[in-house]
Amino acid sequence: MNILLWHVHGSWTTAFVQGPHTYLVPVTPDRGPDGLGRARTFTWPDSVREVTPERLRETPVDLVVLQRPHEWELAERWLGGRRPGRDVPAVYLEHNAPDGDVPGTRHPCAGRDDVTLVHVTHFNRLFWDNGSTRTEVIEHGIVDPGHLYTGRLPRAAVVVNEPVRRGRYTGTDLLPALSEAAPLDVFGMRTEGLARHLGVPEDRCRSADLPQGELHAAMAERRLYLHPIRWTSLGLSLLEAMHLGMPVVALATTEAVEAVPAGAGTLSTRPEVLARAARAYVHEPEAAAEDGARARQAVLERYGLKRFLDDWERVMTEVRS
Repeated sequence: MNILLWHVHGSWTTAFVQGPHTYLVPVTPDRGPDGLGRARTFTWPDSVREVTPERLRETPVDLVVLQRPHEWELAERWLGGRRPGRDVPAVYLEHNAPDGDVPGTRHPCAGRDDVTLVHVTHFNRLFWDNGSTRTEVIEHGIVDPGHLYTGRLPRAAVVVNEPVRRGRYTGTDLLPALSEAAPLDVFGMRTEGLARHLGVPEDRCRSADLPQGELHAAMAERRLYLHPIRWTSLGLSLLEAMHLGMPVVALATTEAVEAVPAGAGTLSTRPEVLARAARAYVHEPEAAAEDGARARQAVLERYGLKRFLDDWERVMTEVRS
């Protein structure tokens, strides 16, 4: 199939394009949000092809994967009047948990009969008001980076983008107390100056924005993975940490309670419990490695790439039939 999708979520797309199809990714001269083209920091196969809006008018498209509300109009215009869901089969992929009038948040696709709405977690489907729209859940899949864990550094890895701007959503306000239990290395975009913003010593809360090729190795050197996120869908970095063989210390919110089983780390809604768990891992490297190995086994079983691609093949076949 020729599948049209926009480059919206680099990590998710990296897994999706491992399938057997041709993936058409729009590109514009400014490489803006609607025309990023191929990823520059992720490894994508040659089956991912950049296509300009002008070329799309004449390009055969077998399926459109929509990810943002305005893409309905954008796709119809760039496809020369072919309407997603009517003239071209379509699915709408929802990456995010609802925001706003939770739990009354009505999804933009609610009540439509021309699209299948695909959520990435069961939590998201539960909390969005989907109306009468047909829904599916296809849980994340990860390209396995391998069991790289060494845990040689008695520090906690945190991966989050824009922690200052996002604040309580990402649990940024919890980091000062948690940094007293285990020194933190916070990786992600716009993390510079985080320690100063939080008023903690630089060594207790270091920050860096590493290229994807370096991030996994850096994470795997840290003793544990800390996930203080209050409200999100399900951070792929959490699943990547488990693939690496890292033990997890996480807030028991949203889908994390499903993703992290007993024996793979500590889940709690009490920050003081998370602090105790992080401190224990720092001082007990063997226990950290054992729990990390269990985390890796669990994530391979539930969030493996083959299961993810098989689920997508099933849904795409149903949508096109």
